[in-house]
Amino acid sequence: MPSETIKLTARFKLKETPEGLGDLFSTYREIVNFLITYAFENNVTSFYRLKRETYKSLRREYPELPSHYLYTACQMATSIFKSFRKRKKKGKAKGKPVFKKEVIMLDDHLFKLDLESKTSKLSTPRGRVQLEFYPAKYHEKFKDWKVGQAWLVRTPKGIFLNVVFSREVEVGEPKTFVGVDLNENNVTLSLPNGEFVQIITHEREIRTGYFVKRRKIQKKLRAGGRRKELLEKYGGRERNRLNDLYHKLANKIVELAEKYGGLALEDLTEIRESIRYSTEMNGRLHRWSFRKLQSIIEYRAKLRGVRVVFVNPAFTSSLCPVCGGKLSPNGGRVLKCSKCGFEADRDVIGSWNIRLRALKMWGVPVPPESPTMKMGVGKVIRYDWFASSKSSG
Repeated sequence: MPSETIKLTARFKLKETPEGLGDLFSTYREIVNFLITYAFENNVTSFYRLKRETYKSLRREYPELPSHYLYTACQMATSIFKSFRKRKKKGKAKGKPVFKKEVIMLDDHLFKLDLESKTSKLSTPRGRVQLEFYPAKYHEKFKDWKVGQAWLVRTPKGIFLNVVFSREVEVGEPKTFVGVDLNENNVTLSLPNGEFVQIITHEREIRTGYFVKRRKIQKKLRAGGRRKELLEKYGGRERNRLNDLYHKLANKIVELAEKYGGLALEDLTEIRESIRYSTEMNGRLHRWSFRKLQSIIEYRAKLRGVRVVFVNPAFTSSLCPVCGGKLSPNGGRVLKCSKCGFEADRDVIGSWNIRLRALKMWGVPVPPESPTMKMGVGKVIRYDWFASSKSSG
């Protein structure tokens, strides 16, 4: 059975700040900015070239600093400069890139994590120091996972160690696929048995509610401590509420797909580049964290051995899944095919087309649809996430 790698990041809050750690943050930021300037002035986008051309001079200037800090600084500088170049080509960046964050990138030579003792050892110019962190219940699931890179992050709330864990999982060959169409306010699934499940998430209302609260705070309070505190407070509440929703939603989707072995999602990587609506609609769509939800669904599916594929999203909601003809609006969100007469909700059509594309892409035979399916969609189970009610139509 083929295997795939799952990567997840866990956050560890440090109990105390060791002496000299503040100087390490400022030194690291200074090195990264030097490397960014060098890359910018010499148009260097290769990590290996940047390291080769700057390592000796940096080693002389910072002789007491463990050498792997220079390696990770080169990685960060290269990544920042490449991102800047990409954004500049699109007209979204000017001037020169600058690294302002309180972040240090660590590799396995710079830190060792011990989940049992709830400590981590960090290499510094003064030698190895032991960092103690507050335990969290979810940390326990990473005991058998492999430790990868990490980031030391300083925020007003303290210093955090963000560690990437990886694990190999076995993913089976799919019998067939469940198509998943993600939308602002609902998620629609096309099941191989001919049924459709539509989960009403109310995400749009949640995001709009918190957006309005932030706007009111910005209008009533001037820039300052109180305003910043309130914005962070409501921003945190929004993130926590949506994270909880995403994980519950992902569990439900994977549960429905597990017996079929396959899950199909749209490849929405470049969707933000193609958004061209009104200012209000653009703002709403840019606030929608569809990629985060997709990543949660993906890793939870892999943990249960469910294969995840991404299909081309073009025209999934505008082509007839029965005959391939062009669909036209027929009142509200209902679309109708002028060629064969098929009629259904646009989200149902989208999930159906996603499933059909996954079947063709994976080489799984596409089963013939029943006469009732060709005339229109049969059973649609609608589930309101908050009201916990089901209805079929």
